[in-house]
Formats: sequence, C-alpha cells, structure tokens
Amino acid sequence: MIRSLTPILFAALLIFAPAVHSQEQYKVVTRQMFNALDRGDMPAARNQMESYLAAHPDDLESMYGLAIVNAMSGDINSAMEYVSKSVDAGLPFSRFLAGPREWLTPLCNAPAFQDYAKRHGQLHDDLLVHGPLLGCVTSESARFWARTADEYGLSISLSDSPDMQTARQHAWAITKAENDYTATLDIGGLKPDTRYYYRLYVNGVQKTPVYSFKTFPEPDKPSKFQIGFGGGAGYTPPFERMWNTIDSHDPLAFLFMGDNVYIDSPTQPNVQRYCYYRRQSRPEFSNFTARRGIFAVWDDHDFVDNDSGGGPEIDTPPWKIPVWKLFQQNWANPAYGGGEAHPGCWFSFSIADVDFILLDSRYYREDPKTVESPSMLGAAQKQWLFDTLKQCKGTFKVIASPVPWSLGAKPGSLDPWQGYQQERDEIFSFIHDNRIEGVVLLSADRHRSDAWKIERKNAYDLYEFESSRLTNIHTHGLMPEAMFGYNEKCSFGLLTFDTTRTDPTVSFEIINIDDELIHKITVDLNQLKYKK
Repeated sequence: MIRSLTPILFAALLIFAPAVHSQEQYKVVTRQMFNALDRGDMPAARNQMESYLAAHPDDLESMYGLAIVNAMSGDINSAMEYVSKSVDAGLPFSRFLAGPREWLTPLCNAPAFQDYAKRHGQLHDDLLVHGPLLGCVTSESARFWARTADEYGLSISLSDSPDMQTARQHAWAITKAENDYTATLDIGGLKPDTRYYYRLYVNGVQKTPVYSFKTFPEPDKPSKFQIGFGGGAGYTPPFERMWNTIDSHDPLAFLFMGDNVYIDSPTQPNVQRYCYYRRQSRPEFSNFTARRGIFAVWDDHDFVDNDSGGGPEIDTPPWKIPVWKLFQQNWANPAYGGGEAHPGCWFSFSIADVDFILLDSRYYREDPKTVESPSMLGAAQKQWLFDTLKQCKGTFKVIASPVPWSLGAKPGSLDPWQGYQQERDEIFSFIHDNRIEGVVLLSADRHRSDAWKIERKNAYDLYEFESSRLTNIHTHGLMPEAMFGYNEKCSFGLLTFDTTRTDPTVSFEIINIDDELIHKITVDLNQLKYKK
C-alpha cells in the first residue's frame, strides 16, 4: 500500500510507474500527500508533491499543496508562485479560502496573498466558497446548503418564473465557524410538482446564477419520475464530467450511496475536509447538486477505512462522533440516524407513492471475523428499519444499502451482507412475515453496475440494482451470477418509477459516462407481490 512507502520509494513509483497506474491511484496518491502534511511531516509532504508534479506538470492538487507547504514553511514568495500557477491553470481561487483553515492561515494572512486576491477581484467579505447544494426536497419544501469564506448571512431569492420577475426573498441563516462556515436554509410553502428558480445571496449580494429545481409530486398519489443513484466517486479530474452526464437526464433526485469522496482517515478531520473540498469546488459537481434533491449515506471509505466498521458503541472509538458531525457539515439530509441518542447516517423519505429507506452500514457494524452472528446495522437502526417498513404505504419500498445484498456479489468476502447473513435473513423474514409488497433493493460498493435477482422460497423474488463506479478508475470484475453487469466505463444507475400504470413498474438503466445506455430491466409490481 502507498501508505507504507518511504518518500523516496513513493517518488520513484510516481515517476517510473505506467501512467495508467498513477491515474488509477490518483484519489489515494493526492490524499497521501495531505496525510503527511497533516501529520506534520513537511519534508515527506513536500517530496511527494514535488515528485508528483514533476511527473504530472499540470496537476492542480500538487500545486495547491505546495502553496500550503511553502507558506507553512515561511516561504511566501514560493507559495504565491504556486497560487498564481494553479489559479491560472484552472484551480478555483476559493480553494485557498475553503481550507482546511488550519493549513491555510499562514498563506491567507500574508499581505502578498491579500494583494493577489484584490488584484483578481476576489472579495473575501462576501465570497461563496461551496454550494448551493439542494437537499431535503419534498412536495412543498426544500433545503439549501452553502459554505462561505467567513461567518456571513445567507438568503434565497425564489420564483416560479424563469425570469425571476416574481422572486421573493426567503429564509435567512448565518454560516458559523463551528459548522465549518456552513449553514442550511429551509423554505416551505411550495407547490407540488412545480419547477422553481432561485439565486443564493451572501450578505445581500447575489453570488450565483439562476438555478432551477422541481418539487416532488403530490404525496401518496400515482406518478412517473426518475432518480439517479450510485457510489464509488473517488476524485478523478478526467471523470468529473460524470456530473454533467447525470445532470443531462435531469433526475428529480440523486442518491449518493457511499464511497462518495474516499477519505480513509477517521482520525484526521483536516484530511476529511480536504477530500470534501476538492470535490465541492468542482463546477460540474456544484452545478449538478444545485439542481435536484441530493441524499447521501456513507460507506467504509467515507467513515473509517477499507472494509471496516465502528463497532456497537455510540462513542467508541472516540473518532466516531467527530466523523459523524463532519459528515453533517457537508450534506443536507432529512436526518442523520437517530440524532445524538443514536448517531448514524440512516434516514427515509418519499416521492409521490414511493418510499425510500437509506441505511448506514458502518457506524454500528460488528466484525464478522470475531463476532458470532454479527450485526451490520446495530439494534437501534434495525428497529427503526422494521418500524419504518411497517409504516410505509408506498406502491414501491426501496431499501438502499451501501453494500450488496446478493451473496455472489463479492465472493469470499465478509464485508457485504454475505458476512451478515443472519441479519439479512431477519430483514427478509420481516418483509415476508408482515406481507410487505413492492420491495426493491439498491446497493453500491462494487466498482461496476449490476442487476441481481434474489430467489426466495414461498415469497416473491427480490430484485437488487447495484451501481458504484461513478468516477472511479478502478473496477471490480463482473459476476456470472448477476442478471447483467457492466464495468467498462464509469456509470450510474437511473431508476424510472411509473405508478400511474395499471401494473406499476420500476425500470433500472445502466448509463455510462459517455451517456450510452448499456442495460435496462423493468420490474412490474405484480412480480413483487405475494401469491393469493
């Protein structure tokens, strides 16, 4: 693993390894540079950044890092050379205001940096750093998230007209340093199934173009709509165009199913922030997340590290709650598990007459190698799942897990539900015993897109749709037991629900980064019912 390499060997790997290997490891290589910086190992950080930049002269992350390293070392002139070079090459200037603030303070306090900002028209006192990101959309409300350069006021101007002639100022919030300079704005009183247009203001100054989004259809009524989903979104600059591809389909909502940014540093909050910031600063991502309801759960690489879990305790290990709070600072979900009493990232929401239940597969996960009959969900979340399922009245009930349900999805591994078969059986038995119909399973984790059918005795078969190669270069092999699969290019899952039909349907499409339809399957509600 790169984590164990010495700086000299690390540099040799980057310079002499084939280009495809270097590209393949980009999300890891760049993160390791900042791991070293955060540990205070400045020579290693500098060596890694300079070596990578020598092999890849246009790499913006190395330039950004060297601006920080030089400023922290007192060499402001060299730091400013990298600031200028990176911004000229396309790095958003806001990256130097976003943070992590602890790293950037020596640079931002330098008169040379402040003069540069003024010369380039960067107004520190009202700069929008990240967002807006849209979350918690319903048939009558929406939530707007943003991060600013300092503690400033946010407001929204919203209209049902594209020319904004009928725009009204809605909501007000102040970003707080304790929340990493973020805030959310909630707006209610909206109409179902209506397109709205909005601008975001910082301290009363317009900071965004006009964005639009559509509210969800009327609750509990038949409708036809589309949502997207996927995981495996490691930061890969050539593949950030994926957000444009998904955006072109204009899904009503998008589910981030885990491995959303790849952090693998639960005890290093600055590295966690760095991983979020580099994605949030991409214009493709910002435009995409400003225009539809965004809902997110984590998987291993965003919570802890590969194939790991937090264990059954609420606050042990001690990094769990800080990671949870940092996650909340970067999304706008309807809920975050059971709150302070039972932290986590699970929640549910509905669109029209379709219910969505998103699970947390990591916070309370027990180790299947050491625990007999281990739990992935933990007692509180499992009870919440059962209670929610019993209350769901939707035509379809979608249960989204960050890891695969099908036992053949990752042969030989105990990380997916394959390692938690007793708890999986308990969930499936609950569905059967309570005669819950219309259940559809979603999952992520495997770096490909699949469709699976889980056959059950004396019960309807469960269909699982999996997708987790949004921007990753690394792929996992196709599984012969799947109905079909795809791993040639990055891809996402597109779900179309049509409950207006006599026999309602859900369709799953695999669409790749080049907007090519690869596979499609349609499941009728009649296939998800118990026989009379």
